[in-house]
Amino acid sequence: MYHFYKKYPCPYYDDIPIYDPYDMFYDRYEYPYYDDSPIYTSELQFMELRDYGPEPYVVNIDEATRQNNNYRTALWTGDNLQVTLMSIDVGDDIGLEVHPDGDQFIRIEEGEGLVRMGDSKDILDFQKRVYDDYAIMIPAGKWHNVINTGNEPLKLYAIYAPPEHPFGTIHETKEDAEADENYNH
Repeated sequence: MYHFYKKYPCPYYDDIPIYDPYDMFYDRYEYPYYDDSPIYTSELQFMELRDYGPEPYVVNIDEATRQNNNYRTALWTGDNLQVTLMSIDVGDDIGLEVHPDGDQFIRIEEGEGLVRMGDSKDILDFQKRVYDDYAIMIPAGKWHNVINTGNEPLKLYAIYAPPEHPFGTIHETKEDAEADENYNH
């Protein structure tokens, strides 16, 4: 049914803004008119991967995670939260570990793997396969490991609350991480 005040009436949606080619707003402001953020193509853009915390920071986490080739790179470290990027080689794993005082969130951006968890390092009774776009929530005190079972590096990011690694941590390889005196298992 036609309504005088609505240019394009629709019986399913009400009061939705509709692009009006006669509206002068679009003539005054270039796209994107809503902010001054840079526009990126769908191709991977190079960004410097370093620890930007604790200053405010916005990032395309998918692109940053895929760009990271280090075993671990701390991307942002604050007082109560830390974001790290990881790249796990084919057939390798994060390593069996536990964080007694903090929860952890892991998101897989590329690759496939196997998650194992349990109440002790000898009994890992929880096991799930994970792929691109899967999220893993690890409660404090839970032993866990993520194993790359695919044929390409497993790219993921991990969020620790509270932070697990010192500000600016970069481990090029798993061996570097294990040799680091600050590395906790």
